[in-house]
Amino acid sequence: MDLQLSKKIALVTGSTAGIGNAIAASLAREGASVIVNGRTQPAVDAAVETIRAQTGGDVKGFAGDLSLAAAAEDLVRRHPAVDILVNNLGIFEVRAFQDISDADWQRFFDVNVLSGARLARLYFPRMLERNWGRIIFISSESGYQIPAEMIHYGMTKAAQIAVARGLAELTAGSGVTVNSVLPGPTRSRGVGDFVTEMAAAAGQTALQVEQDFFRTARPTSLLKRFATPEEVAALVSYVASPVSSATNGAALRVDGGVIKTAY
Repeated sequence: MDLQLSKKIALVTGSTAGIGNAIAASLAREGASVIVNGRTQPAVDAAVETIRAQTGGDVKGFAGDLSLAAAAEDLVRRHPAVDILVNNLGIFEVRAFQDISDADWQRFFDVNVLSGARLARLYFPRMLERNWGRIIFISSESGYQIPAEMIHYGMTKAAQIAVARGLAELTAGSGVTVNSVLPGPTRSRGVGDFVTEMAAAAGQTALQVEQDFFRTARPTSLLKRFATPEEVAALVSYVASPVSSATNGAALRVDGGVIKTAY
């Protein structure tokens, strides 16, 4: 399928590694011009070079912490014309509820929710003026099934779904769409590191830890393994494309069947 992404400009936040990096590479491979984002210049430069080599695409970079308003405003000054905004920037951590401080709640909200809402506020009016655009929030199955071991993370993922749906209401009759994509457990860089650490601590192999995780922590998974970032990126690339014009205001699951509902 031709996703018709040539001549489209895509910004993928938090895209120097993991799911964001796979999304950036997938969009570049489909012909979009891609802006890669990360907090540090060396990480951004390395990601840009790798994606260019892999795809032969038009790839640029922007280094900056997009949880900060000043960085977002600088980004928009440098790249005012964005057709596709993928709000992938996010953090997670396992922490007992009683140990989550006020500062932790604020940090997770600023990075996972406010960063995307702010960029949407900056780019959305321009998309409406051009009568075309795509805004995609990378949420999580944890936005539906809040994990007891990281409630603050689940809160932010639920908030992203709400922001995306509310913003979609403002697109009625236009060529702009806003959706959220909900990955399940995915072998991103952070998850890979976590599994390696757990395996070392328990004297197990990474495969054993993965099998234990799906047996105990995510028993409803139908996939029974971590998804790859590329599997998530495939759905995001479709939603970002002109051919997805009838998909709007949706929470789209690429969760491996973890959410046990038919709707």
